[in-house]
Amino acid sequence: MWMRCTAICELCGRVGRRGQFYTRNTKFCSLRCHTSNLRRRHCNWRFQLMEGAEHMAGMIPLEPLPQLQHWQATLNDLQAGPIKQSAAVVANSYEWKDELFGCDFLAAPVSLFKHAPLHEMWDNTFEGMKVEVKNTDCENYSEKLGDYFWVATVLKVKGYMGLLRYEGCGSDNSKDFWVNLCCSEVHPVGWCATRGKPLIPPRSIEDKYTDWKKFLVKQLTGARTLPANFYSKLNDSLVSRFSIGSIMEVVDKNRISQVKVATVCEIIGKRLHVKYYDSSPEDNGFWCHEDSPLIHPVGWAFRIGHPLDAPQSYCQRVAAGRLIATDSTPDMFYKYPSNEPPLFSEGMKLEAVDPLNLSSVCAATVMQILNEGYMMIKIDCYPPDGTGADWFCYHQRSPCIFPVGFAASNNIPLVPPVGFRMEDFSWEEYLPVCGGVASDSSLFAARGHVVSHGFVAGMRLECADLMDPRLVCVATVARVVSDLLKVHFDGWGTEYDQWLWAHSTDVYPVGWCRAVGHRLEGPLQLPARPPRKHPPKQPRRRKKQGLKASQPPNTTEESSQNSDMGDTKSDTKSLSPPTSVSEMSADAEQRAEPDVESNTAKMDIDPESKDSIEVAEERLLADITGDTSLPTAPDILGNDLSQSDALPANILEEEEDSDKVIPRLVNTSVPLDVLNTVDPENWTTADVAKFLTVNDCQPYCVNFNNITGRMMLQLTKDEIIELLEMKVGPSLKIFDLIQQLKCKIKQPQCRMLNFK
Repeated sequence: MWMRCTAICELCGRVGRRGQFYTRNTKFCSLRCHTSNLRRRHCNWRFQLMEGAEHMAGMIPLEPLPQLQHWQATLNDLQAGPIKQSAAVVANSYEWKDELFGCDFLAAPVSLFKHAPLHEMWDNTFEGMKVEVKNTDCENYSEKLGDYFWVATVLKVKGYMGLLRYEGCGSDNSKDFWVNLCCSEVHPVGWCATRGKPLIPPRSIEDKYTDWKKFLVKQLTGARTLPANFYSKLNDSLVSRFSIGSIMEVVDKNRISQVKVATVCEIIGKRLHVKYYDSSPEDNGFWCHEDSPLIHPVGWAFRIGHPLDAPQSYCQRVAAGRLIATDSTPDMFYKYPSNEPPLFSEGMKLEAVDPLNLSSVCAATVMQILNEGYMMIKIDCYPPDGTGADWFCYHQRSPCIFPVGFAASNNIPLVPPVGFRMEDFSWEEYLPVCGGVASDSSLFAARGHVVSHGFVAGMRLECADLMDPRLVCVATVARVVSDLLKVHFDGWGTEYDQWLWAHSTDVYPVGWCRAVGHRLEGPLQLPARPPRKHPPKQPRRRKKQGLKASQPPNTTEESSQNSDMGDTKSDTKSLSPPTSVSEMSADAEQRAEPDVESNTAKMDIDPESKDSIEVAEERLLADITGDTSLPTAPDILGNDLSQSDALPANILEEEEDSDKVIPRLVNTSVPLDVLNTVDPENWTTADVAKFLTVNDCQPYCVNFNNITGRMMLQLTKDEIIELLEMKVGPSLKIFDLIQQLKCKIKQPQCRMLNFK
């Protein structure tokens, strides 16, 4: 039979005809392999003659990968199989599929992610390999009953995804398909033979050859496949240094100036799910990678001089040097050089990525020098807070702090200190006034960051949303500045972008989530809307002066269009960034929103006004998609509608007679003296309606008809979703606005909002 005359070299795995192998015992394909084997007696790559009934047995591996040639191939390794993924974890996870076929789809190579599994060998290994995969081109195929397999070639690799073509298809690409090379869909050649599963050629080409065995011998001779223990090594690369129950000190998401004792409760792909020691049962805790700078070993806060929130018993035992078995130790964390002197001094000015709004680079001040190169920094665009609750700890080698002038030299909008406008601010004029000392580039030279990281704009990847870090979302590198990446979440506005270090552990290759069993959030999908006839423009009317809130032209790209997003990022992501000035695109800055006192809060809306509101919503949808075919919202609603058309009588009277301050929180820094006069506990239903109106949520005032200020502050996320009739996106935006309001009137200690 044809299998009897085929053999595999014990050393290099090359497949060839038995009579052409070196030496009589046909163990090696050449003198070179025979000689090399004498020096490597420990090698146990074994070949077997391919007997008839076991026609593919022994063809594993056909050739060891150069980087993996020390791996030991055994049947146990082969039977270990791919990573087993929990169906519950990956349910409704986004799948990279059709977009991978696009010639303009540029996936960031796996080798650029130093924390990704098998990054050192991935990119140049798989193209041209032969593997066994399910044959979906057969009669009566189904996912549950599919038990037919065939050999395929890996044509192209994008991230962890491979483009495969069944053997025998030749140049026909109509049956090409993408699979994740780390998952259970892909096996080494020979895997079927060890399990007694049949190799069946695809139905569309089954008549192409009369002798498929002969064809396979020809195709597989000299080919490469996955090592038998590939998946074992992949699993090994995902083993975390930590374990469930590990105790550590983690940045407090509700008070970013302190760390808090927390315990690891879940690990997925080296991402840690931690819960604080005093978390309530409904608190989702905090997610981060095990190499994140936001987590620290037990005792770190005492050693550094950093504020700590911990039980008294913890403080006592750590102060006494008594550790327990579950305590995490310094050797488990990345450690900055601890013997270098402080490079900065208190009061020094610099620029930094805002930890509460990662799309912004802001003016900042060094507030306190800690030990081992750490320091507390204040983002200056927020109102002063005497408690220091809004300070954040950065190491002096952090890639997220920059010298004065960095933003301007790289054409990045700089968010100025509170009280200054972006277009009017300059360091040259500000420093003499504030008396601060500018940090210059010489202080940052010691960081030694490598700029040649390999990322370019347009590369696709997966990225953790650090404003809700349990989410990992599809994303694109929007810009590269030195060793910084501006990561854009696909389908979302630029205000959600994140500036990240090129070697951040919060970015991952395409296919990473599927490979490790983590849920992936897809792009924002806008709901389909039927075509609508636009009403004629209404005449503009004089604007009535009444509200005391600062109301600049709205430039946010989120709005009431997110009526029902299903299992998308909008289900879980807050729709307003926390109190900061977001970076806006040039065209968005030129667009104006409807007047804040528009008729959208009216209780009994006449048909014409209702149609106008729907068109305004349609306009806001177009803002996200970039569709400029629709007229702008001010043209539809009128920039200054009369108050008789805007609000019910009771709301109008309240507005005319009341001196209450209703703050605008969206993309606006509210002065502290204004915040001190805000008293939402005593707001009437009319005040609540005005609060929603000035914060771009006017279409939902009618849903809050009977809600007073005190009631609004007590609403949960689920209750808001019910009020808005299951419109998840707008509900999350309003929930976030309420949390911001509560934070601002109770000082900034909870700016990092705790999403329920």
